[in-house]
Amino acid sequence: MDDINTVAVDLHVKRYSDFDLLRLAQAASQDYDGLVTAFLVNVHIYACSAIGVVFSHICPGPYQRFADGRLIRTSDIQSVTKQDRFLVINTVNSKYVIATFRCDVGRHSLREFIRIAKDRYLPTPDRLQ
Repeated sequence: MDDINTVAVDLHVKRYSDFDLLRLAQAASQDYDGLVTAFLVNVHIYACSAIGVVFSHICPGPYQRFADGRLIRTSDIQSVTKQDRFLVINTVNSKYVIATFRCDVGRHSLREFIRIAKDRYLPTPDRLQ
């Protein structure tokens, strides 16, 4: 029987800017209230959740689903707070620190989310899941 050759391909690999890496290092060295689940770079908000590239996830999972450099979509955002120099997103069971935003839509999408949500929880509509 012939051996099957396989190749693992990660479609979300990119080079990170020096700014991304510097902000990631600064975010990781800061103290936060409670346990931080992971740090995110290139973040934007979509349908009440954050999408970004994950680093230092406390539980990458058996298949490395949340390993460094992987794209992640968080569960619905419960609140957004600022701790020192970084924004922290709290979801139902997790806390993510935003190291950098996606340059074209990142900060704008967060401002729009905060404007619409105000101080209340908004679940993602079923049609956007």
